[in-house]
Amino acid sequence: MKLEWMGEHRALIEKIIKYGNAYSNTYKQQRSYGTDITFSAAQIQTLEYILEAEEKEEKMSEMAARLGVSRSTFSKNVKHLTEKGLLEKYHLSGNRKDIYVKPSAKGREVYEQYTRFVYKLCFEEIFQYADKISEEDKDNFIRILDLFADVLLWYGKKEQEPRKLIKIDEQGKPDSPM
Repeated sequence: MKLEWMGEHRALIEKIIKYGNAYSNTYKQQRSYGTDITFSAAQIQTLEYILEAEEKEEKMSEMAARLGVSRSTFSKNVKHLTEKGLLEKYHLSGNRKDIYVKPSAKGREVYEQYTRFVYKLCFEEIFQYADKISEEDKDNFIRILDLFADVLLWYGKKEQEPRKLIKIDEQGKPDSPM
């Protein structure tokens, strides 16, 4: 059956879906990525966002929102990275509630090793293609990916239909909902 509702955009959607599936298959797998420590893509993204926001002194909840993950997921990643010695936790004097995280010296070193590894593995070639694309086309592609991600994030949070108890009669067949 031909999926006509996508029109001429089928190939683009197919590649976005392929990327999403490939990424989700590896997102939580622990790999070394050219370093002496294993971590997941989720954890290295967390470290990356913490490095990027270092001067802003963002709270963990703000960084989680920027990354598009729940606070609990972000906190779990921070916990694992702290246990591996890649992050250090802080709080402000007089305020123990708000937790701030900073990369450790080891975290910076591991991130540098990681970037050299993934740059050679895939980003060098990706950037060569990206250099050939106009800024307008890049902006449009970024907008496409943002729209897609925003819908997925919204749908993931969307309240699903509530579950109902269905009574089972003596023969094990569903009766009516309660």
